[in-house]
Amino acid sequence: MKLAIVLGTAKSDGNTRALVDAFTLKVEADIFDLSLFNISFFDYLAKNKDDDFLPLIHQLLTYDHIIFASPVYWYSMSAQLKVFIDRLPDLLTSHQDLGRKLKGKSISVLSTGYDLDCPDCFIMPFKLTANYLGLIFKGYEYVSIQSDKHEINFEKNVISAINQIKN
Repeated sequence: MKLAIVLGTAKSDGNTRALVDAFTLKVEADIFDLSLFNISFFDYLAKNKDDDFLPLIHQLLTYDHIIFASPVYWYSMSAQLKVFIDRLPDLLTSHQDLGRKLKGKSISVLSTGYDLDCPDCFIMPFKLTANYLGLIFKGYEYVSIQSDKHEINFEKNVISAINQIKN
């Protein structure tokens, strides 16, 4: 199974990236750091048609499973990932041919945050988006970070995330 990780974070070397890196030590996956792409906000007039969104979608369509990685920011996904997710309706309107190619692919989520448990409101947009687009939601793995990231062992979380994808 070919895996892509879409990393959305304001700190490309932070805790969520450390979790992603631990994951890629166990399983081969390509990382797409949204901070390196120029993706504009959703625009009803499609003035954003020349940004990096569609080229990135073309790349992601070559993968079987997409992992969204984001820290929990104020009970929600990062702004970078939110902008990306907000552009997905482009694939249902002006680029339906691409949207149809997404159907049946699977997704999951890797996330970090300070709260001891992942807030339900963080995961719900991923589940609902998957349902709306005909994607298969395989689950999520959340790591509560209460200390320096260098002291954290992500092994259990990575194994859990891998098992979710396989099932």
